[in-house]
Amino acid sequence: MTKKLPKQCRDRNQSYSWHNGKRIYHGIWKSSEADAAYRRFIAELLESPAGILRHHTGDVLIAELAADFLNFHTARLDESHVRHFRLAIAYLVEICGDIAVNDFSPKKLKIVRNQMVKKGTLCRKQINDYTGRLVRIFRWGVEEEQVKTTTWQALTAVKSLPPGEPGTFDNEIVRGVPREVVDRTLPFMPATVSAMVLLQRETAMRPGEICRMRVGDVAAGDIEQGQDSELWYYTLERHKTQKHIGKKVIPLGKIEQVLIAPYLEGKKAEQAVFSPRQAMKERGIQSDGIGDFYDKDSYRKAIVYAIKKGNKAGQVIPHWTPYQLRHAGATELAERVALGREVAREKLGHTKSSTTKRYTAGAELTVAEDMARNRRN
Repeated sequence: MTKKLPKQCRDRNQSYSWHNGKRIYHGIWKSSEADAAYRRFIAELLESPAGILRHHTGDVLIAELAADFLNFHTARLDESHVRHFRLAIAYLVEICGDIAVNDFSPKKLKIVRNQMVKKGTLCRKQINDYTGRLVRIFRWGVEEEQVKTTTWQALTAVKSLPPGEPGTFDNEIVRGVPREVVDRTLPFMPATVSAMVLLQRETAMRPGEICRMRVGDVAAGDIEQGQDSELWYYTLERHKTQKHIGKKVIPLGKIEQVLIAPYLEGKKAEQAVFSPRQAMKERGIQSDGIGDFYDKDSYRKAIVYAIKKGNKAGQVIPHWTPYQLRHAGATELAERVALGREVAREKLGHTKSSTTKRYTAGAELTVAEDMARNRRN
């Protein structure tokens, strides 16, 4: 028989729980701080039935450190990274937000991680990623003299969850969606979403890159090496791999230009190329309260809606996602780049491919430009 967990009780406006014959006080009754302390108390009790982890006082709270981290990095990181940090921080703050940063320990980190596992919505790889992000927050705290070096170093001792860890799962390998499956889905999409899908299929952009595309980010020709009348370019100053390659440039051939051109007319530079408001109008639905930009979730949901609509109309369309569109195109680009580097390595007489890579650093853009020029329907 499972022993009942302690309840949150009230005494003279103080919140407390009984445990092992002792009162564990949480704070002022029904205050947010007391509720957070009680949730942490229960989580730690489940993880450590032999005894509750001791809490001490300190100047900087974990919730304050997390808020400072987000305030500093929101303008410096790609929005997808910020979003994932926010999700990771939500788990941290729920359990340990109101304790001092230097009272945080590897054991407490594993308690937070176990809450991610129990939630059942994150795969093992995401849980390891989010746990690593939490450690990064404490490393940043060391730089800002809010966290002791020994606190952060202790957290780095927590190992990643291995494959097969009880309670975790791994996502299936993403495979490219066949062109004919996409073609069967297109008739059930509004024109705006259809154009986004076709553009992503041709260019292998990330879903977020399609969604964030602004009118002012698209330019005709004149890209660093000189005027090119055949190509347009989509330039991203901020993106997922920014720290590795700097700004990202995506060449757009004639097919992509035809897809984009109708969505550039009459708009200001800061406006979205593809707007959900326009898609709503195309479906004959009021667009009040709808934002100007898609995000990855709303874009994915638009595709899922089209698949369901097509299947209700008698089609047999398997489920697919924007990431599968990117996977197919990215694989082709990677294969072309790898082949080009291998040919260059043989011609230059290099024994290591890493040496050749230094001489062909711009190969991705060159190959992408060639593919854009020669793309056919």
